[in-house]
Amino acid sequence: MTGSGVQVIEPSERGAIEIPATITVQELAGLLRVNPADVIRELIKSGIFATINQTIDRDTASLVAEELGYEVAEPSAAPAPAEEAGGEAAPAAAAKEPLWEEEDPSKLVARAPIVTVMGHVDHGKTSLLDAIRATSVAAGERGGITQHIGASEAVKNGKRIVFLDTPGHEAFTAMRARGAKVTDIAILVVAADDGVMPQTIEAIDHIRAARVPMIVALNKIDKADANPDRVKTELSEHGVLIEEYGGDTPLVPVSAKQRTGIDDLLEMILLVADLQELRANPRRAAIGTVVEAELDKGRGPVATVLVQTGTLKVGDTVVVGATFGRVRAMENNAGARVAKAGPSSAVVLLGLSDVPAAGDVLQVVADERAARAIVDQRRAQAGAKAETGARATLEDLYRQIQAGQTRELRIVIKADVQGSLGAITHALEQVSTDEVRINVIHTGTGDITDNDILLASASDAIVVGFNTKLDPQARRTAEAEGVDVRLYDIIYKLTDDIEAALKGMLEPEVVEVVEGRAEVRQVFRVGRGGQLVFGCYVTDGRIVRGGARVYRSGRVFVTDRIDSLRRFRDDVRRSRPASSAASASRATRSCRRAT
Repeated sequence: MTGSGVQVIEPSERGAIEIPATITVQELAGLLRVNPADVIRELIKSGIFATINQTIDRDTASLVAEELGYEVAEPSAAPAPAEEAGGEAAPAAAAKEPLWEEEDPSKLVARAPIVTVMGHVDHGKTSLLDAIRATSVAAGERGGITQHIGASEAVKNGKRIVFLDTPGHEAFTAMRARGAKVTDIAILVVAADDGVMPQTIEAIDHIRAARVPMIVALNKIDKADANPDRVKTELSEHGVLIEEYGGDTPLVPVSAKQRTGIDDLLEMILLVADLQELRANPRRAAIGTVVEAELDKGRGPVATVLVQTGTLKVGDTVVVGATFGRVRAMENNAGARVAKAGPSSAVVLLGLSDVPAAGDVLQVVADERAARAIVDQRRAQAGAKAETGARATLEDLYRQIQAGQTRELRIVIKADVQGSLGAITHALEQVSTDEVRINVIHTGTGDITDNDILLASASDAIVVGFNTKLDPQARRTAEAEGVDVRLYDIIYKLTDDIEAALKGMLEPEVVEVVEGRAEVRQVFRVGRGGQLVFGCYVTDGRIVRGGARVYRSGRVFVTDRIDSLRRFRDDVRRSRPASSAASASRATRSCRRAT
């Protein structure tokens, strides 16, 4: 030993050491065969005051090792998961994200299709799932799955089919927005007596954006006023051409109430699945997706996970989004404890350190150290993405075109009336160029909603509103997801901005900041001039003097300025938010402007 506590080793005997992504001070000292105090001393020289159990990153540890005379090897690529002697999959290597394309074709086997049910409200989505479960039980096959797990299973001709129990395009797109590609087949439920409705059109656009096969389930055919031909025509008007009309979309008539046509629907799902050749490797480390998650008082963080490839086992160390943990227990769809779950299996998982989000990807890793490294890496990537603003924006469009990063501008359009949508869509078609195609992935009337933002986020699109507004929840979601939302009241201004963005001449955006919102409780005139006064109750933020808009029935009624503000008899510069106290809730806040 030298006086500093470093063991004397000849350079020829020393060799290069390899340091993991993260390591504690004590572990680094053991790797370097020095006293932990020497490591801490070198850290202090670099301005880092660390304890013996504190974790440091690879770069910091490499500097310490080099200062102590060691050569540090470059981090080697993580090896692919190897099979153990017993046929079980070995844990995934540290700090390696799941790579689907690296599967060995010889190890792939057929897996069950994963199906999502979508459609308009009251068209029978949940009733159809209930009918499928009941039919499976009546046939003496596995089915009758409990609702709490978030996924159901049915068996037809000895083959499993997995249904997500969260029907609706909102949940479907929320998972897509987080990068999860769960669904193999989408079922569009349309009522034969009601036809194509607004949410049906939304579901069609969401399915198209996800690029998954679609099967139309024509429900309620047993009703006296059912009109299948009208529904087929309406579907064709929205770009869904069924096989009967020469298209490639299967249509199956069903009745969830009478439980007729269910077997035909299941057979069609299996046929479409066979054409897709869905396969997975059950002998590798598991990769899956969180369907739903919650914090249970008695069991802690609980997540419903859909295993997509590999086999998940009790005792595996897993990374799920920005959290990790060790699988303590798993429950299957019947509520029974299971030791492992293969591809296309839904299980309730216990043992995570925190509650993940729906759509987070689950990955099995070697140990807790590897899990921490991946979580740190993902958090760093999320921070870098937030700083660079990776979402599509009009300002950044020209740079992406020049760099060859994009050949398409995706747009979600919301307008006040249906006639405006046609005019805007036609105008945008004229703006498209040979270099960049404008792809309108969804149109609709009414306010911009949270669902529109999620679709734009999942599809890397921008949202354009014409004579409409952004509801508060959608505004918060847009800010969180980094979605570019633009509001217009003149069509040529909309098209000019798009054209200018394509040519790289878009002027800086004038951002409209909403200071607050107030509800008009009373309108009255005062004085000889008949000044108009609004008696308002502040519901959000604060009301200040300056520009203001008045909405009536969801549409802009007038745009003007607030000249003065009074609270009771006192002039004020701004109004305060409404308080929950009784005295404040009874207060009348007046905003006065000259007319």
